[in-house]
Amino acid sequence: MSVIVKISNNFNRFLHRSLKEHHLLFIQQSVKCISQVSFKKMDDIVQKFKLPAAYEGSEPSVWVEYIQLALKYKPLNLGQGFPDYPPPKYVTDALIEVASNRNLHQYTRGFGHPRLVQAIAQLYSTLIGRELNPFTEVMTTLGAYEALYSSITGHVDVGDEVIIIEPFFDCYSPMVKYAGGVPRYISLKPKQTDAKVLSSGDFKLDQVELEGLFNTKTKAIILNTPNNPLGKVFTLEELTLIADLCKKYNVLCISDEVYEWIVYKPHQHIRIATLPGMWERTLTIGSAGKTFSVTGWKLGWVYGPSNLLFNAQMIHQNSVYTGCTPIQEATAIAFETEIKRLNSDNCYFNSICNELEPKKKFMAKFLQETGFKPVVPEGGYFMMADWSGLESQVDLSSETDQYKDYKFTKWMTKNVGLQGIPPTAFYSTEHKPLAENFVRYCFIKQDQNLQIAADILGKWKSGKN
Repeated sequence: MSVIVKISNNFNRFLHRSLKEHHLLFIQQSVKCISQVSFKKMDDIVQKFKLPAAYEGSEPSVWVEYIQLALKYKPLNLGQGFPDYPPPKYVTDALIEVASNRNLHQYTRGFGHPRLVQAIAQLYSTLIGRELNPFTEVMTTLGAYEALYSSITGHVDVGDEVIIIEPFFDCYSPMVKYAGGVPRYISLKPKQTDAKVLSSGDFKLDQVELEGLFNTKTKAIILNTPNNPLGKVFTLEELTLIADLCKKYNVLCISDEVYEWIVYKPHQHIRIATLPGMWERTLTIGSAGKTFSVTGWKLGWVYGPSNLLFNAQMIHQNSVYTGCTPIQEATAIAFETEIKRLNSDNCYFNSICNELEPKKKFMAKFLQETGFKPVVPEGGYFMMADWSGLESQVDLSSETDQYKDYKFTKWMTKNVGLQGIPPTAFYSTEHKPLAENFVRYCFIKQDQNLQIAADILGKWKSGKN
């Protein structure tokens, strides 16, 4: 091969390689430029369409996280508050009856299905000693959640202060903040902690601290009795203190009473709206899910004076508008059934405590035997328990959460097979340390599942897990 040919071939290879490298470099630079533009464009989109200022800081709730945890590890779930057995047969029979009625599958009255609001008004007129107007003093909602949302949003303005008693159901605080309000927190604290078993009644409000929270900026106080997760049933003395402060400072009381029928003897549920001077400044919230053990029906209500209810109605009509007609009709039938036997032992409102009492006692027993210090509730179907006596038996180093109760409940879910709920979720950031040594369990479960829970903990304690 001639020198000229060799030079020509070498030159061609060099030229081809150079063009190829240049082409590759060009592509890389182009991709980089496109990526930079895309990233900038994506960043612009993210920035413009982030949560509005009122919702900044919102995160998935404890329920979202722990449902996912349960799906992944499949523990015995004593965390969530719902029965794992069927509701009363007459309640589900009512829904079957309604389902076959073709006239009850369309929109109903926005502020509440007529038959249901009349049944609710009839019941509570008897209970509070005041004739309720079903169409101006009762409103049905999509669960007690929406009753809370409509009541809070309908009354709280920017800068208004709202007193929240801890532990509180975890939606209270976000709802107040979304309305532009300022939550002011006060914790129920135990008066004695030495006993092997505590009572929810041992947890009290500090009167001086409570009085110090009320001022001219206070718009509302949110009361939950019986309390979730503690199970405390507020006494007449405690409710009178709250009522007197509400009257002194002209403050609205939003009373979440969804567990009103689950109060264990000798304790009694007192509706704060019945106290002198409190009807005109109280909105009371109830739940079909808790009343009839049908949490999936997502039906609640709020009752109170028409001027207060009007504000909640305005929020309701412009967000939810109307509820589920068949569910409301079936609930009305269930209420009518119970109203007829209200003072009878056969009334579900009366019998549910008899059903839950042995479950409550059994849970307190097996928790104590395992090394927990249970807080026996006066009402509701949750039990808080101090797990600090078991700290030497758990290795929480593998868990990365900030608070110990989250670490403990996750470790127990993954390693022992029993799931509870971390109660710091029910406290403000400032007061979360008060709840880090506790866990919340639910006992409205089948006896066989409570026995399985006892067996799981027994094996774990003996080292056979």
